[in-house]
Amino acid sequence: MTKKRGLLIVISGPSGVGKDTLIERLLELDSNLRYSVSCTTRPPRPGEVDGVDYSFVSRERFQQLIDQGAFLENATYNGNLYGTLTERVERERDAGHDVVLKIEVQGAEQVRAKAPDGVFIFIVPPSVDELVRRQVKRNTETSQDMTARRLIAMREMEYASRYDHVVVNDELERAVAEVLAIIRQARSSQT
Repeated sequence: MTKKRGLLIVISGPSGVGKDTLIERLLELDSNLRYSVSCTTRPPRPGEVDGVDYSFVSRERFQQLIDQGAFLENATYNGNLYGTLTERVERERDAGHDVVLKIEVQGAEQVRAKAPDGVFIFIVPPSVDELVRRQVKRNTETSQDMTARRLIAMREMEYASRYDHVVVNDELERAVAEVLAIIRQARSSQT
């Protein structure tokens, strides 16, 4: 019996909606999920670990990877480059693991074109006011970055209808249970 190829699960949503916390919880609850660590040119935030949170690379190295066709998707977000290495994703999927990508909407559109079998989930806040409160609470950006992220978030919310599923992150455990149910349903309908 051949091992079933893993799912590709794309999770997007505006900055501050709680994607990282939600994904951490998913990984704790489902041992078949693997998180795909993206590459980025932005500097690490306090507490972030290279190779765990992101693979932090120079712009020159990022451009080399683009030139080599190494990315499943890549995009510019708030002046920094982000990308998902195809080889990392394919290795895990071929091993039968379901791979979770946390990417923004530009990248999700690229993935949809290359991997239409993906499961696309958009995470939304219960309200815009709550999103702003969460962004401020994070205290990881300058006020200028916060303003830019808020504008980006408003644009990103317009993409929610292009996703297979929209999940409101109003209460973490409820939202996690909803995403797990979506993943389990996708697994059961896999051919």
